[in-house]
Amino acid sequence: MRVGAIASSVAALRSPISRRPFLLPSSDHSHLAGSLHLPRARCRTGRRTTMSEQFFSSSSPPPPSPSSSSAPFASLARPVDGDAEAEKPPQKQRPWLIVGLGNPGKNYSGTRHNVGFEFVEAIAEAEGISMSSVSFKALFGKGFIGNVPVMLAKPQTFMNASGESVGPIVSYYKIPLKQVLVVFDDLDLPFAKLRLLPKGGHGGHNGMKSVINHLKGSRDFPRLRIGIGRPPGKMDPASFVMRPFNKQEREELDFTLQQGLTAIRILLLEGFNKSATFVNSNKSMEQLS
Repeated sequence: MRVGAIASSVAALRSPISRRPFLLPSSDHSHLAGSLHLPRARCRTGRRTTMSEQFFSSSSPPPPSPSSSSAPFASLARPVDGDAEAEKPPQKQRPWLIVGLGNPGKNYSGTRHNVGFEFVEAIAEAEGISMSSVSFKALFGKGFIGNVPVMLAKPQTFMNASGESVGPIVSYYKIPLKQVLVVFDDLDLPFAKLRLLPKGGHGGHNGMKSVINHLKGSRDFPRLRIGIGRPPGKMDPASFVMRPFNKQEREELDFTLQQGLTAIRILLLEGFNKSATFVNSNKSMEQLS
């Protein structure tokens, strides 16, 4: 194919820009706020397809390789005038997987043990990501934060078997462990306190035990811990984690979830270190009042 023909093909693939509001709670990272530009591409029928549809068209088995005649960009990968780089297929950006741990069902909704679920739900609502599908034993959603592809999951296996969902998702989509963020409740953190770590053990958390076991024993994945505090007096911890929040706790937790949303955006768009600095140095609502 001639260079001029290739240029024409590439120009034809350029698409108009759509805008989507990208709102952040007030923070030192206000430069992340504003409208993000999400490109759209036209399919051959003339209908516009979103970035999410293009990247995540693999909810069924992965698409055919670029060498297949059905691959629309196959011709662009052919060498031109001895250009060796043109022989390399384009690199697909791997998505982030953000998993919130919890227990399914109304009996557990709004309890301390389900703050991982609540956090993922907050991301889905803020970023307009639908979680109506069920895949890999989880309520599942796919979308973008900025230009970064993300998958959101709430395992429906019950807490102690969370890895039965997480392990197959990571394996099927070949997600690097450094891009698997697990969010869960932590008795050892003060209430409504966040802690972001690059790796670590399970800390006695049964959901994390299961996840680690189903990731072949690896602990090298980031985790966001949400403090739920210690049980009062001699209350059994198992009973305490199933308790709902009172009105004041609810307000504090909602404030913390907003901080967590900012942290996720920093994590995906600026990197782990900046996000960890933001999270681990942040003050609680009580400290700010």
